[in-house]
Amino acid sequence: MLAAGPAFAKKMYRWVDDNGNVYFSDQVPPDQVQHKRETLNEKARVTNVVEKAKTAEQIAQQKRLDELRKEQEKIIAKQAANDKVLLSTFRNIEDLQKAIANKTAALDAARKVIEGNIDLLESQLRQQQQQAANLERSGSKLPDKLLNDIAASKQQIEFAKQDLQRHQLERQNSEKEFKADIARFQFLTQTQRTGKTDKSSLAASNASNELGLFVCEDAVQCEKAWKIAGEFVASNSTTDQDVASEKLIMRAAPQTDTDLSLSASLLENNNVRQIFLDIRCRQSSLGAELCASAKAQAIREAFAPYIQSQLAAQQ
Repeated sequence: MLAAGPAFAKKMYRWVDDNGNVYFSDQVPPDQVQHKRETLNEKARVTNVVEKAKTAEQIAQQKRLDELRKEQEKIIAKQAANDKVLLSTFRNIEDLQKAIANKTAALDAARKVIEGNIDLLESQLRQQQQQAANLERSGSKLPDKLLNDIAASKQQIEFAKQDLQRHQLERQNSEKEFKADIARFQFLTQTQRTGKTDKSSLAASNASNELGLFVCEDAVQCEKAWKIAGEFVASNSTTDQDVASEKLIMRAAPQTDTDLSLSASLLENNNVRQIFLDIRCRQSSLGAELCASAKAQAIREAFAPYIQSQLAAQQ
Protein backbone atom coordinates (compact mmCIF):
# COMPACT_ATOMS: atom_id res chain seq x y z
CA MET A 1 0.00 0.00 0.00
CA LEU A 2 2.82 2.40 0.87
CA ALA A 3 4.51 1.67 -2.43
CA ALA A 4 1.35 2.36 -4.34
CA GLY A 5 1.68 6.08 -3.73
CA PRO A 6 -1.36 7.31 -5.73
CA ALA A 7 -3.65 5.30 -3.51
CA PHE A 8 -3.06 7.93 -0.82
CA ALA A 9 -3.79 10.84 -3.10
CA LYS A 10 -6.94 11.32 -1.04
CA LYS A 11 -8.07 10.41 2.45
CA MET A 12 -7.85 6.71 3.26
CA TYR A 13 -9.25 4.57 6.04
CA ARG A 14 -7.76 1.55 7.77
CA TRP A 15 -9.70 -0.87 9.96
CA VAL A 16 -9.65 -4.44 11.23
CA ASP A 17 -12.75 -6.62 11.17
CA ASP A 18 -13.83 -9.18 13.77
CA ASN A 19 -11.75 -11.88 12.03
CA GLY A 20 -8.53 -9.87 12.18
CA ASN A 21 -8.51 -8.90 8.49
CA VAL A 22 -6.96 -5.49 7.78
CA TYR A 23 -8.66 -3.25 5.20
CA PHE A 24 -7.61 -0.03 3.43
CA SER A 25 -10.13 2.01 1.46
CA ASP A 26 -11.17 5.56 0.66
CA GLN A 27 -14.68 4.61 1.75
CA VAL A 28 -15.98 2.54 4.66
CA PRO A 29 -18.78 0.17 3.63
CA PRO A 30 -21.95 0.43 5.76
CA ASP A 31 -21.41 -3.09 7.09
CA GLN A 32 -17.95 -2.11 8.39
CA VAL A 33 -18.66 1.19 10.14
CA GLN A 34 -18.99 -0.51 13.54
CA HIS A 35 -15.25 -1.25 13.65
CA LYS A 36 -12.56 1.02 15.02
CA ARG A 37 -10.95 2.83 12.10
CA GLU A 38 -8.05 5.19 11.46
CA THR A 39 -7.89 8.01 8.96
CA LEU A 40 -4.60 8.19 7.02
CA ASN A 41 -3.13 11.14 5.15
CA GLU A 42 -1.16 11.03 1.91
CA LYS A 43 1.95 9.99 3.89
CA ALA A 44 0.06 7.09 5.51
CA ARG A 45 0.14 8.78 8.88
CA VAL A 46 -2.82 8.49 11.23
CA THR A 47 -4.67 11.79 11.49
CA ASN A 48 -7.82 10.64 13.25
CA VAL A 49 -9.23 7.62 15.05
CA VAL A 50 -12.88 6.61 15.35
CA GLU A 51 -13.39 4.12 18.15
CA LYS A 52 -15.33 0.93 17.72
CA ALA A 53 -19.09 1.42 17.97
CA LYS A 54 -20.50 0.42 21.33
CA THR A 55 -23.07 -2.32 21.65
CA ALA A 56 -26.45 -1.68 23.24
CA GLU A 57 -25.17 -3.44 26.37
CA GLN A 58 -22.07 -1.25 26.51
CA ILE A 59 -24.16 1.87 26.03
CA ALA A 60 -26.46 0.78 28.87
CA GLN A 61 -23.46 0.10 31.10
CA GLN A 62 -21.95 3.50 30.35
CA LYS A 63 -25.27 5.19 31.06
CA ARG A 64 -25.46 3.43 34.41
CA LEU A 65 -21.88 4.43 35.23
CA ASP A 66 -22.63 8.04 34.36
CA GLU A 67 -25.68 7.98 36.61
CA LEU A 68 -23.67 6.49 39.47
CA ARG A 69 -20.88 9.02 38.95
CA LYS A 70 -23.37 11.89 39.16
CA GLU A 71 -24.89 10.39 42.30
CA GLN A 72 -21.46 9.97 43.83
CA GLU A 73 -20.52 13.54 43.01
CA LYS A 74 -23.70 14.76 44.71
CA ILE A 75 -22.92 12.73 47.82
CA ILE A 76 -19.32 13.92 47.97
CA ALA A 77 -20.38 17.54 47.44
CA LYS A 78 -22.99 17.21 50.20
CA GLN A 79 -20.37 15.69 52.51
CA ALA A 80 -17.97 18.54 51.78
CA ALA A 81 -20.68 21.11 52.55
CA ASN A 82 -21.57 19.32 55.79
CA ASP A 83 -17.89 19.21 56.78
CA LYS A 84 -17.58 22.96 56.22
CA VAL A 85 -20.60 23.69 58.41
CA LEU A 86 -19.37 21.30 61.10
CA LEU A 87 -15.91 22.87 61.32
CA SER A 88 -17.23 26.43 61.24
CA THR A 89 -19.87 25.78 63.90
CA PHE A 90 -17.85 23.90 66.52
CA ARG A 91 -14.36 24.55 67.83
CA ASN A 92 -13.85 21.23 69.59
CA ILE A 93 -15.57 18.07 70.80
CA GLU A 94 -16.64 19.83 74.00
CA ASP A 95 -18.68 22.31 71.94
CA LEU A 96 -20.38 19.42 70.19
CA GLN A 97 -21.15 17.68 73.48
CA LYS A 98 -22.65 20.89 74.90
CA ALA A 99 -24.81 21.24 71.80
CA ILE A 100 -25.93 17.64 72.22
CA ALA A 101 -26.79 18.24 75.88
CA ASN A 102 -28.76 21.40 75.05
CA LYS A 103 -30.68 19.74 72.22
CA THR A 104 -31.42 16.70 74.36
CA ALA A 105 -32.64 18.87 77.24
CA ALA A 106 -34.93 20.80 74.90
CA LEU A 107 -36.32 17.59 73.42
CA ASP A 108 -36.86 16.08 76.88
CA ALA A 109 -38.68 19.21 78.01
CA ALA A 110 -40.93 19.04 74.96
CA ARG A 111 -41.58 15.35 75.67
CA LYS A 112 -42.67 16.13 79.23
CA VAL A 113 -45.11 18.75 77.92
CA ILE A 114 -46.63 16.21 75.52
CA GLU A 115 -46.84 13.55 78.24
CA GLY A 116 -48.46 16.11 80.58
CA ASN A 117 -51.06 16.91 77.93
CA ILE A 118 -51.79 13.21 77.49
CA ASP A 119 -52.28 12.81 81.25
CA LEU A 120 -54.71 15.74 81.34
CA LEU A 121 -56.67 14.44 78.35
CA GLU A 122 -56.86 10.93 79.79
CA SER A 123 -58.07 12.34 83.12
CA GLN A 124 -60.66 14.40 81.24
CA LEU A 125 -61.76 11.30 79.32
CA ARG A 126 -62.14 9.28 82.52
CA GLN A 127 -64.38 11.97 84.01
CA GLN A 128 -66.50 12.07 80.86
CA GLN A 129 -66.79 8.30 80.78
CA GLN A 130 -67.69 8.23 84.49
CA GLN A 131 -70.40 10.83 83.85
CA ALA A 132 -71.74 8.70 80.99
CA ALA A 133 -71.71 5.57 83.17
CA ASN A 134 -73.66 7.38 85.94
CA LEU A 135 -76.29 8.51 83.45
CA GLU A 136 -76.64 5.00 82.01
CA ARG A 137 -77.11 3.50 85.49
CA SER A 138 -79.84 6.02 86.20
CA GLY A 139 -81.55 5.13 82.94
CA SER A 140 -81.03 8.60 81.47
CA LYS A 141 -80.26 9.17 77.83
CA LEU A 142 -76.69 10.26 77.12
CA PRO A 143 -76.58 13.83 75.80
CA ASP A 144 -75.15 14.27 72.33
CA LYS A 145 -72.75 16.86 73.67
CA LEU A 146 -71.28 14.36 76.16
CA LEU A 147 -70.89 11.72 73.44
CA ASN A 148 -69.19 14.25 71.18
CA ASP A 149 -66.91 15.35 74.04
CA ILE A 150 -65.87 11.73 74.69
CA ALA A 151 -65.13 11.18 70.99
CA ALA A 152 -63.16 14.45 70.85
CA SER A 153 -61.11 13.51 73.93
CA LYS A 154 -60.22 10.12 72.44
CA GLN A 155 -59.17 11.75 69.19
CA GLN A 156 -57.04 14.35 71.00
CA ILE A 157 -55.34 11.59 73.00
CA GLU A 158 -54.59 9.66 69.81
CA PHE A 159 -53.13 12.77 68.14
CA ALA A 160 -51.03 13.50 71.22
CA LYS A 161 -49.66 9.95 71.28
CA GLN A 162 -48.77 10.19 67.59
CA ASP A 163 -47.02 13.46 68.36
CA LEU A 164 -45.11 11.73 71.16
CA GLN A 165 -44.01 8.96 68.78
CA ARG A 166 -42.77 11.53 66.25
CA HIS A 167 -40.95 13.29 69.05
CA GLN A 168 -39.26 10.08 70.19
CA LEU A 169 -38.18 9.34 66.62
CA GLU A 170 -36.79 12.87 66.32
CA ARG A 171 -34.78 12.32 69.49
CA GLN A 172 -33.38 9.03 68.21
CA ASN A 173 -32.42 10.60 64.88
CA SER A 174 -30.87 13.55 66.69
CA GLU A 175 -28.71 11.24 68.80
CA LYS A 176 -27.66 9.32 65.70
CA GLU A 177 -26.75 12.52 63.85
CA PHE A 178 -24.75 13.87 66.77
CA LYS A 179 -22.79 10.62 67.08
CA ALA A 180 -21.99 10.78 63.36
CA ASP A 181 -20.99 14.44 63.71
CA ILE A 182 -18.62 13.62 66.58
CA ALA A 183 -16.99 10.80 64.62
CA ARG A 184 -16.67 13.01 61.54
CA PHE A 185 -15.33 15.97 63.53
CA GLN A 186 -12.70 13.77 65.18
CA PHE A 187 -11.60 12.47 61.79
CA LEU A 188 -11.45 15.93 60.19
CA THR A 189 -9.56 17.56 63.06
CA GLN A 190 -7.14 14.62 63.24
CA THR A 191 -6.48 15.01 59.54
CA GLN A 192 -5.81 18.72 60.00
CA ARG A 193 -3.40 18.12 62.89
CA THR A 194 -1.36 15.47 61.10
CA GLY A 195 -1.59 17.13 57.70
CA LYS A 196 -2.21 13.70 56.17
CA THR A 197 -5.27 11.80 55.11
CA ASP A 198 -5.53 8.21 56.33
CA LYS A 199 -7.65 6.76 53.56
CA SER A 200 -8.52 3.62 55.52
CA SER A 201 -9.99 5.86 58.20
CA LEU A 202 -11.70 7.88 55.50
CA ALA A 203 -13.38 4.76 54.14
CA ALA A 204 -14.71 3.83 57.58
CA SER A 205 -15.77 7.42 58.20
CA ASN A 206 -17.61 7.57 54.91
CA ALA A 207 -19.45 4.37 55.77
CA SER A 208 -20.47 5.70 59.18
CA ASN A 209 -21.76 8.80 57.40
CA GLU A 210 -24.00 6.64 55.23
CA LEU A 211 -22.13 7.12 51.97
CA GLY A 212 -21.69 3.54 50.84
CA LEU A 213 -18.28 4.54 49.49
CA PHE A 214 -14.89 2.82 49.74
CA VAL A 215 -11.76 4.83 48.97
CA CYS A 216 -8.80 2.80 47.69
CA GLU A 217 -5.28 3.47 48.92
CA ASP A 218 -3.68 2.40 45.62
CA ALA A 219 -4.31 0.43 42.44
CA VAL A 220 -3.24 -2.89 43.95
CA GLN A 221 -5.58 -2.56 46.91
CA CYS A 222 -8.38 -1.40 44.62
CA GLU A 223 -8.08 -4.52 42.46
CA LYS A 224 -8.54 -6.69 45.56
CA ALA A 225 -11.30 -4.46 46.92
CA TRP A 226 -13.18 -4.68 43.61
CA LYS A 227 -13.42 -8.46 43.88
CA ILE A 228 -14.61 -8.19 47.48
CA ALA A 229 -17.20 -5.59 46.44
CA GLY A 230 -18.52 -8.08 43.89
CA GLU A 231 -18.96 -10.68 46.64
CA PHE A 232 -20.78 -8.14 48.81
CA VAL A 233 -23.12 -7.16 45.98
CA ALA A 234 -23.94 -10.80 45.25
CA SER A 235 -24.57 -11.79 48.86
CA ASN A 236 -26.82 -8.81 49.63
CA SER A 237 -28.88 -8.73 46.43
CA THR A 238 -32.08 -10.66 45.86
CA THR A 239 -31.86 -10.51 42.06
CA ASP A 240 -29.65 -12.36 39.58
CA GLN A 241 -26.44 -11.04 38.06
CA ASP A 242 -26.84 -8.63 35.16
CA VAL A 243 -23.51 -6.91 34.43
CA ALA A 244 -19.98 -7.77 35.55
CA SER A 245 -17.30 -5.63 33.93
CA GLU A 246 -14.09 -3.92 35.02
CA LYS A 247 -15.98 -0.84 36.18
CA LEU A 248 -19.50 -1.98 36.90
CA ILE A 249 -20.99 -4.90 38.81
CA MET A 250 -24.78 -4.74 38.65
CA ARG A 251 -27.55 -7.13 39.58
CA ALA A 252 -30.76 -7.42 37.58
CA ALA A 253 -33.52 -4.87 38.07
CA PRO A 254 -35.88 -5.48 41.03
CA GLN A 255 -39.10 -7.23 40.07
CA THR A 256 -40.96 -7.30 43.39
CA ASP A 257 -41.51 -4.83 46.23
CA THR A 258 -39.11 -6.83 48.42
CA ASP A 259 -36.25 -7.02 45.91
CA LEU A 260 -32.92 -5.33 46.58
CA SER A 261 -30.69 -4.90 43.54
CA LEU A 262 -27.17 -3.77 44.38
CA SER A 263 -24.48 -2.46 42.10
CA ALA A 264 -20.88 -1.38 42.60
CA SER A 265 -19.11 1.07 40.33
CA LEU A 266 -15.39 1.72 40.14
CA LEU A 267 -14.91 5.46 39.68
CA GLU A 268 -11.89 7.74 39.64
CA ASN A 269 -11.89 11.38 40.71
CA ASN A 270 -8.68 13.41 40.84
CA ASN A 271 -6.60 10.21 40.59
CA VAL A 272 -8.38 8.72 43.61
CA ARG A 273 -10.06 5.38 42.95
CA GLN A 274 -13.36 4.86 44.71
CA ILE A 275 -15.90 2.03 44.81
CA PHE A 276 -19.42 3.30 45.12
CA LEU A 277 -22.34 1.14 46.26
CA ASP A 278 -25.80 1.77 44.86
CA ILE A 279 -29.06 0.10 45.93
CA ARG A 280 -32.10 -0.08 43.66
CA CYS A 281 -35.62 -1.06 44.64
CA ARG A 282 -38.76 -1.50 42.62
CA GLN A 283 -40.37 1.74 41.44
CA SER A 284 -43.37 1.58 43.76
CA SER A 285 -44.36 3.06 47.10
CA LEU A 286 -43.30 -0.10 48.93
CA GLY A 287 -40.08 -0.25 46.93
CA ALA A 288 -39.29 3.35 47.86
CA GLU A 289 -39.93 2.54 51.52
CA LEU A 290 -37.57 -0.43 51.30
CA CYS A 291 -34.75 1.65 49.83
CA ALA A 292 -35.26 4.25 52.57
CA SER A 293 -35.48 1.64 55.32
CA ALA A 294 -33.02 0.81 58.09
CA LYS A 295 -32.33 -2.50 56.31
CA ALA A 296 -31.07 -0.79 53.16
CA GLN A 297 -29.11 1.77 55.17
CA ALA A 298 -27.47 -0.99 57.20
CA ILE A 299 -26.27 -2.57 53.95
CA ARG A 300 -24.74 0.74 52.86
CA GLU A 301 -23.05 1.25 56.20
CA ALA A 302 -21.62 -2.29 56.14
CA PHE A 303 -20.10 -1.94 52.65
CA ALA A 304 -16.79 -0.19 53.36
CA PRO A 305 -16.13 -1.95 56.71
CA TYR A 306 -16.73 -5.31 55.00
CA ILE A 307 -14.19 -4.54 52.29
CA GLN A 308 -11.72 -3.29 54.89
CA SER A 309 -12.10 -6.39 57.06
CA GLN A 310 -11.68 -8.74 54.09
CA LEU A 311 -8.57 -6.88 52.95
CA ALA A 312 -7.13 -7.16 56.45
CA ALA A 313 -7.86 -10.89 56.51
CA GLN A 314 -5.89 -11.33 53.26
CA GLN A 315 -2.75 -9.74 54.67
